[in-house]
Amino acid sequence: MENVSIVASGLVTGIGLIAAVGAQGAYLLRRGLMREHVTALVVFCALSDIVIIGASVLGIGAVIEQFPAALGVVRWVGAAFLVAFALACFRRAARPSPMVGSGGSSVGLRRALATMAAFTWLNPHLYLNITILGGLANGHGQTGRWWYYLGLVTASATWFSLLGFGSARLALGLAVREA
Repeated sequence: MENVSIVASGLVTGIGLIAAVGAQGAYLLRRGLMREHVTALVVFCALSDIVIIGASVLGIGAVIEQFPAALGVVRWVGAAFLVAFALACFRRAARPSPMVGSGGSSVGLRRALATMAAFTWLNPHLYLNITILGGLANGHGQTGRWWYYLGLVTASATWFSLLGFGSARLALGLAVREA
C-alpha cells in the first residue's frame, strides 16, 4: 500500500510540473491541431521524460550544480531558440493560414522532431526540474524513489498523450463539423 501512495505522489507532482503548457506543450498542441506527426511527437516527449526523470533520480541534478557554466550555455542557447521561434510565430500570425483540415503535412517529421527536441532539451526549466524531481524522488529512499519515478513517468505519458491525441481528436471533430 505504501508503494501505491508513493506512485500517486509522483503522479500528482508530475502532473503539476508537466501540465503547465510551455513551448513544448504549445508545439505539441499545434501539431495535434494540424494532425501532423502526433504519435511520433507524443512518443518523443514521453521517452525524453523517461530519460530526463531517470537521470534526475540517479542524481544528475548534483552534477548540473557542479557545472553551472554548462547550465548557462544551455540557458542562452535555449533562450535564443525560443526568441527565434517566437519571431517565426509572429511572422506566421501576420500571414495566417487555416490550421484545421489543411490537408497535407506542412512540416516534415524530421523537422517536427528536431523542433520538439530543442523545446524539450534546451528548456532552462528542465534543469531546474531535474534537480527538484531528483531530490523529491530520492527522499523516498533507495526503493521508494523508483516507485515515485513510476508515478512521474506515468504523469508524463498521460499528459503528452492527452495533449497530442486530444488536440488531434478535437481538430478532427472541428473538421467534420465544418464539412
